[in-house]
Formats: sequence, C-alpha cells, structure tokens
Amino acid sequence: MSSNKLNRPVRVLVAKVGLDGHDRGAKVIASSLRDAGMEVIYTGLRQTAEMVVNAALQEDVDVIGVSILSGAHMTVFPKIIKLMKEKNMEDVLLTGGGIIPEEDMDHLHEIGVGKLFPPGTSTQEISGYINDWVKTHRDF
Repeated sequence: MSSNKLNRPVRVLVAKVGLDGHDRGAKVIASSLRDAGMEVIYTGLRQTAEMVVNAALQEDVDVIGVSILSGAHMTVFPKIIKLMKEKNMEDVLLTGGGIIPEEDMDHLHEIGVGKLFPPGTSTQEISGYINDWVKTHRDF
C-alpha cells in the first residue's frame, strides 16, 4: 500500500475525455498505479468533462488523471478545472498526460492543472508525483 497520511490507498480516477479512441496508455498507467498500491477507477473511453468530475465526486478520489492524445487538452483541462472549482474540489489533483506542447503545459499549470506527463515518462515518476502531492495536500 502507498504510504500516506490517509490510512488507505490513494484513490485515482483515470479518464479518457472526448473522441480520443486510444486508451492503451491510459490502461498502462492505470495498471502501474495499481501496482504501486493505489486504488484506480478507469472510466473508459469517450467521457465528457462532466462525467469525469461527477465520477470523481462519487468515487471520492484524491486524483483525476486524464490521458489525452487528441489535441483537445486546451479545452478539456480548463473545463474540468472549472467544474472542479464549482464543486469545491480544490483538494483533488488534476493531472494527466499525452501529446501536450510545453507552452500549453505552462498555461494549464497557471490555471491549476498539476504536472502533465509526455509520452515515455516512467510510471515510477508518475506514481511518485501522485504520492508526493497526496502527502502534501490530502492531510485530513
């Protein structure tokens, strides 16, 4: 089990938003986070931002991870952040990965999105980042 102050596994929702039909990477990440001791909920393909945020609320997750390869990241992430703020989910990490240019990553960080991971990032780096964030932000 991941060591954290929650006395339970870190709960992560892994989502694919929009028409992006490629989910191999998301499944690899979900599996590696499970192997790292986290509890993972995978939403499957073609989710809307509303579906992702509602599922995150229902499942009481610590982290939302969005895999995006479609180029819609500048629409998807801001919409999810807006919905999370509306639902007072400021203590939930929104992170993700995919094909996202560096300048877009910088803008998304400015509006509240956590670290974003390009293809080829080690699964240990991703799980380490999630564990460190949860240790710092989910101490209740």
